Parts: sequence; C-alpha cells; structure tokens
Amino acid sequence: MAKKKNTKTKSSKKSKDQRSLISSLFKFFLVIGLWCVLVVGLILAWYARDLPELMRNAHFERRPAITILGNDDKIIARYGDHKGENLSVKDLPEDLVNSVLATEDRRFYYHIGVDPLGILRAAYVNYRNDGALQGGSTITQQLAKNLFLTPDKTIGRKIQEAMLAIWLEMKLSKDEILSAYLNRVYLGGGAFGIDAASYVYFDKPASELTLEESATIAGLLKAPSRYSPLANPEASEKRTRVVLRAMVDEGYIEESDIKKDVELSTPTPMKKPHPANSQRYYTDWIIEQLDDLVGVPQSDLIIETTFDAEIQRDTAETISRTVMSEGEENGVSQGAAVVMRPDGSVLAMVGGKDYGGSQFNRATQAYRSPGSSFKPIVYLTALRQGWRMSSIVVDEPRSYGDYRPKNYGNKYYGPVSLYEALTLSLNTVAVYIANQVGPKNIVETARLLGITAPLDPYLSTALGSNGIPMIQMASVYASLATNGLAVQPYGIKKITSKKDGTILYEHPEDTPPQVLPGYAISQLKEMMHSVVINGTGRGANPGVWAAGKTGTSQEYRDAWFNGFTEDYIALVWYGNDNNTPTKRVTGGSLPARSWKAIIQAAMNDPTPSSYKEISGKVGGFQSLLTRLFSFGEEGAQEEQINEDPRSTRRIIYRTRGQGNPTVQEQPQRRAPGQYRPVWEEDSDINKRPESYRYND
Repeated sequence: MAKKKNTKTKSSKKSKDQRSLISSLFKFFLVIGLWCVLVVGLILAWYARDLPELMRNAHFERRPAITILGNDDKIIARYGDHKGENLSVKDLPEDLVNSVLATEDRRFYYHIGVDPLGILRAAYVNYRNDGALQGGSTITQQLAKNLFLTPDKTIGRKIQEAMLAIWLEMKLSKDEILSAYLNRVYLGGGAFGIDAASYVYFDKPASELTLEESATIAGLLKAPSRYSPLANPEASEKRTRVVLRAMVDEGYIEESDIKKDVELSTPTPMKKPHPANSQRYYTDWIIEQLDDLVGVPQSDLIIETTFDAEIQRDTAETISRTVMSEGEENGVSQGAAVVMRPDGSVLAMVGGKDYGGSQFNRATQAYRSPGSSFKPIVYLTALRQGWRMSSIVVDEPRSYGDYRPKNYGNKYYGPVSLYEALTLSLNTVAVYIANQVGPKNIVETARLLGITAPLDPYLSTALGSNGIPMIQMASVYASLATNGLAVQPYGIKKITSKKDGTILYEHPEDTPPQVLPGYAISQLKEMMHSVVINGTGRGANPGVWAAGKTGTSQEYRDAWFNGFTEDYIALVWYGNDNNTPTKRVTGGSLPARSWKAIIQAAMNDPTPSSYKEISGKVGGFQSLLTRLFSFGEEGAQEEQINEDPRSTRRIIYRTRGQGNPTVQEQPQRRAPGQYRPVWEEDSDINKRPESYRYND
C-alpha cells in the first residue's frame, strides 16, 4: 500500500512539474509574443504617422492629358493620360483582365492586400532562377504606391505600402481596386492607363482589344519601354507569348486559343516622344511654364507651340554630332543650343547631347559663364552714355587694385576704336569701359535686356564672369536684333481646353516695348557684324548678313557663340557638366562652326538676295567695313586725338586704282596708330535724336 501511495505521489509530482514547465514556457512565449506585438506595433505606428496625410491626398482620377503641338499642328509630345477613359473592370474585355491577373497577381481576389503566399512563391521562383524574375507586390500594393508613395525602394516604404494596401482593401471593393489600378498604371509611350495604351499601340479603345492585343498590353506592365510593340516588336512578341502561357496555366484560356503566330493589328507607328528625342527638352520647358500661365491643369489641354520639327532635328544633330566626333579631342562632353525668331518665338531647343542620358536642360536650367558674349552689354552701356563706336581707347595692360585683366594671348594693340575692340574681343578695353561707365549701369542694361540672373556689380562682370542661363542670353540677343525691344523668348502660342475648346491662354501679339535706344543698338549691331566678318567669330559667317559675339570663360570652361541674322537668333554652348576646363576650346571654334551649320540649315538654301550687303547703310551709318582695314598707297591723313575717350578722331583714307580694296580676312597685329576707322562728319548715327526721349 505504502509503495503504491509513494508511486502515486511521485507521478503526481512529475505531472505537476510538467504543468509548471508548460506554464513557464507559455508565460515566456506570451511575454515574447507581447513584446513582439509591441515592437511591431511601434514600428507600424512610426511608419503610419504620415498615412493620414497621404490618404487625404489620394486621387483616384487619372491625371489630365496634355497634348503639345508644333507649329505645323502635328503632335510632338503627350503628357499625362491621353485619349483614355476611366473604365471599370466590367467595361474591359475578360481576356484583358485575366491577362493582367495571370501575370501580376494570381491570388488578387483571395488576399487582403498583402499576399504572404505570393511573396514566398516569388522568392522561391527567384531562387530557382538565380535572379529577380518575380515581384511579391500585389496589385493593391502597386496601386497604393502609385497613389500615395514615391518610388523609393526602402524597408520603410514597403511597410507603408503594405499598410496602405490593407487600408485600400477595407475602403474599396476588389473590382474598384483593379479598375483604379488599370486606369492609372503607366504603360509606356506617354500612356497612363489601359484605354490610353490601347489607343497608343493599337489605335482602338480598350473594349475592342483581342486576346493577343490584351496579352501584349499586359506584358507591358513588367517593363513598358523594353516590351513596347512599337519600339521593340520582337521583344514584345516574346513577352506576349509568356503572358498567354501564364493564362493557360491559370485556366483562363485553352492551349488551342493561342495562335501559332501572334498577329497584332498594330497600326503604322506614328512618331511619339521617346526618352532619347531632343524635342523632349523643348516640351519639358513648355510643361514647366503651365503653372504660371494656367495653374495646375484640371482638365485635358491642347498646347500650340512655336516648335519647328526640322530646325529642332538639324540643331540636335549638329550638337550631338559635334560632341560625339570632336568632343573627346577637345575635352567637351556636353552642348546646348536655342534657335528662335526675332519676335522671341523659340523654334528649337537642345538641352544636351542626349535626352535619354540626361534630362537636365542646359539651355534653361544651367547657369554658365557667357564669357565675352556678355561684352555687347558693356559696349551698349557706353553707347547709351554718349560714346561712339569710333571712340578711341588705348589697349594696354591695366590694373584695378588686385584685378589685372589680360587679353587673349597677351596681345595689346595700343589705341583702338570701340569698333575694333569688340571685333578683336579685347578684354582690357571691355574692363576699361566698364570702369568708366560704372558696373552698376552695366547691370542695369543687362536687366533691361532680359537678364534676371544674379549679377555682381564688379569690373569682372564685363567679361561675363557671372553664370547666366542660355535662355536669358537669348533674350539679350533678341533685343539687340530688334533694335531695343523687350523681347522675351516664348514657346506657347495658345492653351485650350480639349473638352470645350475654351482658350485658357494666348500669347499676346502686341509689339514689345522699346527699352533701349535704337541709335545706340544700330552702332552695336554693326560692331557685332564685324565680329562675324573680320573678328573672332569669322568661323560663324553663314554667307548672309549676321552679327554675333564669341564667348570663352575663364580657363576655357565654357565656349559660346551667340548671334543673329535678319530671320533667326541662335545661341550655342559647349562645355562640361562638372565645370572642368575644355582643351582650350574658344567660342570661335566649335560653337562658331555649329552656329553656322544651324543657321544655314534653318535657311535651307540661302540666296544672295537675302544677304544684306554691309556696304549699304545700316541704321543711317555708312559701313566702315570696306575701309576699316584697307590702305591706299598714299596712306591716311590723321587728325588730333582728343584725350576724352568718347571723342573721335577723323581718319580719311584715300586709295588709288579701281574702287576700294577688298576686306582683309583678319586684322593683322599692328603698331599703334597704323590705321583707324573712318568717321563721316555728315552721319548723325552718334547724335541722340531730339525727338527720342530716353532716360539713361
């Protein structure tokens, strides 16, 4: 008896110990579980702190469609959701819906927004195939990311994505979620949404898509550009077969439904915006202006622009070809250009050698030193104050405190006229003039010409030391080309609502106001013409009347040529994004040659009839070109030089033989006083017109 009792006691004690162990383990895991729940809860709370704001900003409608037209009324770009309608799942072909589900989210109708089984399956497939072939995100998660989040690939973003997906599942039905996803997803070619993609790739509404076409569009979800039937038809066909096979595996279609040869009713591809197309620099610039002109678009818009497809193509080819063929040997990796009419209408804009490689627009966003192409502003300031293009300044080394400007090649020419100084782009003369007229007055002139970039009121500003966007320099040269009108570059002619044709904005046709005196600019234009004919810009001479200025910044970091003809204004820049020096590239080399090619292409076939002979009268002043660097056997009779730099000395050249001698191609270095420009006493170009009231 005692033995049995003792055995029973031991058994009871053992059972009690087991219960105690189980209880302890239960408590342990309960505590661990509670701590895990607490930690997970804190993590979720941390990442959920921004969710209320994100949810308030949710938009289930697609973005407005923006269609941009060139000056020939042809489409050059589309932004947003063009041509598409907001469709529900019930409006779409069953094959289209099934093809999307088969490739993107096979368990869509069974999960709660996050699919652990899908994640495990994707991980297993990726492991077996030794690469990231499948993603674990559900359609709901993709919609959440599309609606609320940035494309950052971080753990925090994935947690927020999962939380938002669950929230969407609680707020919307499965069909509503799938409809919203299909109406917003990007499918390449500028198309956001299934219906828009149907028009882009097959020129028909989504409701009319065939099985094969549906599979093709579903295949775009993986990589729109890679599997585009327009850009990569072979890759698109292979992807379409993968989608069709997935539909067979899921039981949506039979093997017999798949045709041996996938035949798609793809129309002849029309030209569409492509990341590598240079015109996107132009259209991006157009889009950037919308907010200021019409605010945030609320409906589909049609934008008519001044864009010229042929000039854009020729300009882009010139810049790209120059960088690719001559860039390496010259230490140049980028280029930019703007071409426009004298009224400010921008015809072409190239913001870099390749839009696909860099969307940064160097024509509008880069602040680059214009170098000597800024000098016309300095000379114009002097002409406004009563100087003349025949005014004499001594070209010699000068010091202004610690500042000692030097000429290119350390060459100095002694007494020179302003006409000669600009032709030869003499730095010391430009700085001397700046010191005489005042740097603040130069800044004022620059502001009147359209420059809004920060400018330092220092002497070095005369040599273009401040960074200025090309589009602002275009405003300067347009104002010079139009004799002082406040011309602003523009590309948008009209913005209308696609829905009802309401005109939301129209570029004013009023003549810009006169902001600078024509009597001063007419002299400057003749001086700038000499730059092209006899000076540093000879390489830009297009064979018609042209005026311009070269520009080379310190240490050859920037090289420009900016100029204009009677019909066009063009600016060209070469340099490097990291601001490293080029291999001694000057404005008279690559930029000048490119400018010439661009202008000649724009003119197509220039004829002598469009050539404004410089021997004629420009602005009332008979040209000095045929006499400036010409000498007769008897030499010249010279009058006394007045010490006032704004005065002139009259030099009369007499020649023997038949007419005037031909113009020398380049002014040779000379001894001081060897030659001087002719000043005609009967010319009134340097006299301020009595009827013209202008406050200097």
